[in-house]
Amino acid sequence: MKKLRVGILFGGRSGEHEISLLSAASVFKAIDQNKYEVVPIGITKDGRWLTASDAERLLHGTAGEGNASGGARATLRAGDPDSTASAAVLQNGESVVVPPEPHKSSMTPFQTDTPVRRASDRAINVDVIFPVLHGTFGEDGTIQGLLELADLPYVGAGVLGSAAGMDKDIMKSLFRAAGLPIVKHVTVLRGEWEASPKKIKKLMESRLKYPVFVKPANLGSSLGISKARDGKELGPAIDEAAKFDRKIVIEEGVGGKKNKAREIECSVLRNDKPVASVPGEIVPSSEFYDYSAKYLDEGSQLIIPAKLTKAETKKVQELAIAGFRAVDCSGLARVDFLMDPKSRKIYLNEINTMPGFTSISMYPKLWAASGVGYSELIDRLIQLGLDRHAEKKRNHYSR
Repeated sequence: MKKLRVGILFGGRSGEHEISLLSAASVFKAIDQNKYEVVPIGITKDGRWLTASDAERLLHGTAGEGNASGGARATLRAGDPDSTASAAVLQNGESVVVPPEPHKSSMTPFQTDTPVRRASDRAINVDVIFPVLHGTFGEDGTIQGLLELADLPYVGAGVLGSAAGMDKDIMKSLFRAAGLPIVKHVTVLRGEWEASPKKIKKLMESRLKYPVFVKPANLGSSLGISKARDGKELGPAIDEAAKFDRKIVIEEGVGGKKNKAREIECSVLRNDKPVASVPGEIVPSSEFYDYSAKYLDEGSQLIIPAKLTKAETKKVQELAIAGFRAVDCSGLARVDFLMDPKSRKIYLNEINTMPGFTSISMYPKLWAASGVGYSELIDRLIQLGLDRHAEKKRNHYSR
């Protein structure tokens, strides 16, 4: 029986590049090699695409990052000489020409400075893509759009779900429209802040109470997030967030000045009929679950299942599924909540459409606690990607 050929896509240009490498390494280790033929596809920090041995070197930290003017260069090629073009292929970051109906020889690099070879020499021949990419240029709908144009099945949310799930401002608007409980917040543009900082500060203070959390609208892994306890800390916090995005989201801290919010997470699986895992709780080693607490410092605790009542557990699961549907998600997502420790009110904070995916990350651990092991989870996600693609193929795009 022919093995399904799965392309594991990892790396990328985002600040979560290293996290993607860790996630991909875990997937490679756990995926059923008897069932799948695995094709590694790496993207360097400077946007170059690599496959086969070059991608493996990137995964293990031995590939030169290089750039167009020097350093390591590698051609994006298939894992075998008999590959066919079923995906858009890039070399050194150039764009691609995608005809209306992709087929064997339809996609070739555009504006390349290297001699054109056979289309098959530049192809990735896979049945489905597992994009283990986190953050910008991987989780925000951009890579999903490329895969849609290439008519390739892939794991996870589509273009809309990925883009909406990445943008905290749009995400919260969709949550609010669905009647879901969210924290008070304001959104400001970087240009507005730079032009009138006093006006923005006054606006924020008229709507929110300190402490507040200041975040780039489009970023993950808690990068660029700061807690501002008063007006003196607000400016530097906005400046930090503005380094990463043109939109800045400022949220009122749950629990106020005296209490720290509990951080609850829940994993969601499937496409049109999503189900939720048991919830878990993060007890961060620092004041909140920032990048250092997630990946660098020791001491953060993962409590699975979270210490909630049956009613609270059910509420979290229902809200997780509702949030998943509100952004038109599919495949998988981790939904994060904030809980006021005093009133025990639960707020839907955000959704992560491609959460950390190492074997010890919260998303798979929550499913393991719910009876779905890591390898089985990978199987289910691949099948969900294939199912979603088959469902979309039923659509008509002309009369």
